[in-house]
Amino acid sequence: MKILIIEDEPMAQASLAKNISRICPDAEICGMTSSVEESVGWLRANRADVIFMDVELSDGNCFEIFRQVDVKADVIMTTAYDNYAVKAFEEGSIDYLLKPIGNEALQRALSRVHRDNAAPDWQGIFENMMKARENEKRSCSKDRFIVRFNDKIVPVKASEIACFFSEDKCNFLVTDNGNCFVVDATLDEIAERLDRERFFRISRSCIVSSGAISSITRLQGGRLRICPSVNVPCELVVSRSRSEDFLNWLEN
Repeated sequence: MKILIIEDEPMAQASLAKNISRICPDAEICGMTSSVEESVGWLRANRADVIFMDVELSDGNCFEIFRQVDVKADVIMTTAYDNYAVKAFEEGSIDYLLKPIGNEALQRALSRVHRDNAAPDWQGIFENMMKARENEKRSCSKDRFIVRFNDKIVPVKASEIACFFSEDKCNFLVTDNGNCFVVDATLDEIAERLDRERFFRISRSCIVSSGAISSITRLQGGRLRICPSVNVPCELVVSRSRSEDFLNWLEN
């Protein structure tokens, strides 16, 4: 079984590949791509039996892939968001996994691949999604993060964090006083453990704290630019697809 992984976070790519190989030793990870453009090019030149496909990629939405190339493989969607589920099934996805992906969910998805003409178990998948969300609500949000600074390990309180961002395949944490640290977790993993009343993921590459927002300006294309109240080494731009939810979050 040849598997293509479409995922724009390198750490998430590596983790998924490792878990797939452990659960299904006969699987071959035949490719890894991180963008719509790269994925379309790969699919035009290669073949896969199964695709694990993240929804939001570095250059757009994964559904653009289906508009540009005929996807013949079984598709398993992987995302931190549950609002794409119906669209995923419309495109023929056989399963929909919410990040962080548990071993049980991954095993279930891989077992579906071996079934002939398998149709999505919509009820079961939605029940699993709701269960995951309930477990998430019951779990405590992280109140501190461990970061690396030279040869030291430093604990940083969540209440002192202005934002998280990704750059050059690394993830960083920025404190209210402008200090910047490397963090080992992916942004998907970080987002799952943050207090959602205090933090909002404004794009694939950035999570911002409400306390770091001074003002907001509108940009062309429906995006928003945040003027931070603290010194941060990255531009804070809310993606078009998240602008409305961001404004609702900020107001409420």
